[in-house]
Amino acid sequence: MKSIRRILAVVRKEGLQLRRDRLTFGMVFGLPIIQLLLFGYAINQDVRGLRTGVADLAGTQRSRVLIADAEASQVVTVVRRAGSAEELETLLRRGEIAVGLFLPHDFERRIAQGGRPAAHLLVDGSDPIVLAAAQRLAELPIPRDGVPRESAVGAPRFELRAYYNPERRSAVQVVPGLIGVILTMTMTLFTAVAIVRERERGNLEMLITTPVRTPELMVGKILPYMAIGMVQVTLVLVLGSLLFDVPVRGTLADVYGAGLIFVTATLGLGLLISTVAQTQFQAFQLTFFTFLPQILLSGFMFPFDGMPQPARWLAEVFPLTHFVRIIRGIMLRGAGLPEVSRDVWPLLIFFAASMTLATLRFRKRLD
Repeated sequence: MKSIRRILAVVRKEGLQLRRDRLTFGMVFGLPIIQLLLFGYAINQDVRGLRTGVADLAGTQRSRVLIADAEASQVVTVVRRAGSAEELETLLRRGEIAVGLFLPHDFERRIAQGGRPAAHLLVDGSDPIVLAAAQRLAELPIPRDGVPRESAVGAPRFELRAYYNPERRSAVQVVPGLIGVILTMTMTLFTAVAIVRERERGNLEMLITTPVRTPELMVGKILPYMAIGMVQVTLVLVLGSLLFDVPVRGTLADVYGAGLIFVTATLGLGLLISTVAQTQFQAFQLTFFTFLPQILLSGFMFPFDGMPQPARWLAEVFPLTHFVRIIRGIMLRGAGLPEVSRDVWPLLIFFAASMTLATLRFRKRLD
């Protein structure tokens, strides 16, 4: 009985401590509820609404009907118009579209003659799930004159052209995104415990007596980890090339430039967490809380276009979402940093905002 009373006393003590730790207590209930609701609605492998560019050189009634039929399938959503196949390829390389629909000048003649595809689907094949969705669209029949749509089984169909990953190897898609995942996990965690560790070890008192200003302290905290981040980028690139034969079609300068920008943004997030958490355990909790949504909503595991609009709005806040687009654009599509600049600016803005908030929250004094 005495042993049971001692155990119950420890249990009561732990319960009281948990209740006083509001952050941990809130995450016990909030974490599963928020993530269940968020991911239950957001994660969807039945891809719909792929961003699509159209180059209709035929300009006939039947070509317009074909485009309307493609949109009616809900697999694609036309967001851009182009004047040539080359322009569609440029849009694909920049990541502005995932699918290009090209209808040539002789579209009507191809339908009349048969024997060859009347239209072409240009697909960013670096994402196998997007490619599988486009294949469903490629099976859409093109009815001939006098043949009902539902009976047009033998009519010419789309020719599918998979760009950037013709062998359809999963590693080609996964490895570039893993650079962002690894950097997110390590950089955020390292800096999330930076300020907290100083407080727990008693070093914060020493920092208070020094002439170091708050912005200088913040910058000094992140500079060593920026170098570590570049080492990690190098390791993934080398191993990805040696073990999985993952190409780097862009320049290494652009790869490292994008990596450096992303590392600074991620370190800013980690520093912000370190000013919120009171203990290293809380810093670990908050890091994990931000890590899982970034993994699942960034487009690393599931196609971004397949998510509902609210989930996409939330994903745009996360640095990993933009970096996955940037690094895949550079490594797989051969794009340069200027071509993917629409995702570079959000990272710079995120870094400036997170560093500003971290600096404002940090108090160079003992609590």
